[in-house]
Parts: sequence; structure tokens; C-alpha cells
Amino acid sequence: MVVAIDGPAGAGKSTVARAAARALGFTYLDSGAMYRAVGLMAQRHGGAASERAEELDIRIGDRVLVNGEDVTEAIRTPEVSEAASKVATNPAVREALVKKQLELLSSGDWVAEGRDIGTVVAPDAAVKVFLTASPEERARRRAEELGTDTQTVLKDQALRDAQDMEREHSPLMAAPGAVQLDTSGLSVDEVVERIVELVERARR
Repeated sequence: MVVAIDGPAGAGKSTVARAAARALGFTYLDSGAMYRAVGLMAQRHGGAASERAEELDIRIGDRVLVNGEDVTEAIRTPEVSEAASKVATNPAVREALVKKQLELLSSGDWVAEGRDIGTVVAPDAAVKVFLTASPEERARRRAEELGTDTQTVLKDQALRDAQDMEREHSPLMAAPGAVQLDTSGLSVDEVVERIVELVERARR
């Protein structure tokens, strides 16, 4: 079974998906970490990120490994976030990473999160959830995570949202049949509880 969780930056996807996977006994897939990994390599080496996306050995688990190097912390900087957003607009990068994600999701039980899991990667997922939160709440969470200023994050977030929603390939949107959950004012446990309920309903 695949549980697809999509939504914009700061909606709580990673935290919720990780906790939901733990609660369900599923494996967690952070697709965004894959784009960040490609962004990091493009940042370091320049050149055609699309070629690197195909060649990179990306392992996603508790830690993120690229060609055997632990980049878990390195991919979480604001600079890499920006680089990831840029490479994500490249159709060849998306094609290469979607292929990797499909291979992973082809067997077993997964909670996969990203911006196009329910629309492109796993449109037949048993459960599809689109997480949202107010722009202010999302910026506050991301600023807290990065240890930076909320207003700066809010401005960067607006730009990132526009890029994600307006890109030609796999734009950010709620998948058909997705349950939309606004996480503003909800605890992680409350959101996870809702997702577990949806999974239990899908199993009946």
C-alpha cells in the first residue's frame, strides 16, 4: 500500500509522513530529499544536473546518502533548497527521480511525501493527502527549523510556491481524490491520527 502526502513547503509533510510511517509500520520516502541531493551536487559541480540525477546513487532512509556520502545535514540549507527548486523544474531531473521513486514504491508499504506523489509518482495510491497550512504558519515553522527570520522565509516561500505551482512539468496541486488537510493549529499527532483513519478506511 502507498500513502501519498503532498503539499507546499512548510505544511508539515516530512514531520507528518515520518510519524505516520512509524505509526503504520510503513517505510518512509522523502522525495524532496532526492531533489535536494541533486541540487547539492549541481551546486557543488555545476553542469548538467539532469545527467547527474540519472547517475547518482541516492539512498533515502534515516540518513540521506549520495554515492555513499552522508549529506543529511548538507541538503537542509536555504541555498540547497533554492538549488533544489531550480533543478526540480528540469524535466530530465524529474524523469530520472520519478523513475527511482517508482522502483522503490513498486513493492512494500510506503508513506511517500513530496509535491507530485499523488499526481505523478503514485496516482493510484490507496490514500492521497494534500497537506496545507496558512502561509504565516508555514513560514513560522520553516524559520524555526532553519533558525532564521520569519519574514525572510515568508518572502522566499512565496517565490518557491509560485515556482512549484507554475512549473510546466508536475506542478504542485492536490491530486484527484486527495483529502485536503489544513495543519494550522493541529498537532502532529492529530494529523497522523487522521491519516491512520484514512488508511484503515482504505483497507476495509
